[in-house]
Amino acid sequence: MSSPVRAASFALVQRSNRYKTFFLLLAMFLVLALLASWTVYYLGGSGAWIVPIAVLISVAITWGAWWNSDKFVLRMANAKIVTREQAPQLYNLVEELTIASGLPMPKIAVVEDSAPNAFATGRDPEHGVVAFTTGLLQKMDRDEIQGVAAHELAHIGNRDTLVMAVAATTAGIIAIMADVIFRATLFSGGRREGGHPFLALIGVVALVLAPLAAALLRASVSRKREWLADATAVAYTRNPQGLRRALETLRDDSTVVKQTSTAISHMWIESPLAGGLGQMFSTHPPIQERIDALRQMGG
Repeated sequence: MSSPVRAASFALVQRSNRYKTFFLLLAMFLVLALLASWTVYYLGGSGAWIVPIAVLISVAITWGAWWNSDKFVLRMANAKIVTREQAPQLYNLVEELTIASGLPMPKIAVVEDSAPNAFATGRDPEHGVVAFTTGLLQKMDRDEIQGVAAHELAHIGNRDTLVMAVAATTAGIIAIMADVIFRATLFSGGRREGGHPFLALIGVVALVLAPLAAALLRASVSRKREWLADATAVAYTRNPQGLRRALETLRDDSTVVKQTSTAISHMWIESPLAGGLGQMFSTHPPIQERIDALRQMGG
């Protein structure tokens, strides 16, 4: 069992990352609100139709994918659901964690891949799925696998698929609106022909930067949810060493999962893709920083 001091530190990290996630999502909505306001101002009443159309398109696509996220992600990763009879030890390990966390037992899937990695998916805890690569199951001991499983269960318990669906929807709306408004501005010049040209220039610059800002905020939300999942995993297991050693194994292993896709790269415990233009666009915190944080928690 962890000491009261360590338990308090886990709770502090969890609370801090929940607050940070909230403020990042709020920042995304503010960017969206400013973009919508500028649309109505510059294009006039005739441009207001862009807002609901952009909202409907992005919501339909993203939330449709979220509702079927378990099927979609398992197919993208080529993961196969296994039964208790096929993987009794893994089932027992995950079942112990569900008792500790109070979560329903998820489905368990295995990905035939030599690279150690894992992910969780499902629109809610009742439809949760935790998947492990064969490489992870072969290269990690029980404590390490337990740490990884706890991290993935934490994503399910924290409803991270829902949080990321909200972030993706908002970022999608911003991108669609910015593109449509920019094209409308080029061809129509806006209804406010007597407006100040400097104001119009600011608006055009904002249209270009808005999708970039949304992408940065979405990546930041994803990183905060990874930090939160690490802290929550420790709260489930009371053993930060297991997850810390698992992350060290991931850090030292150079193999990359074959089923690599930008659509699901953020879901793996270690992203199989490079982080865009550096850390700003990375969906995961640097793995060494996660290791150091777990070591400070007593791992």
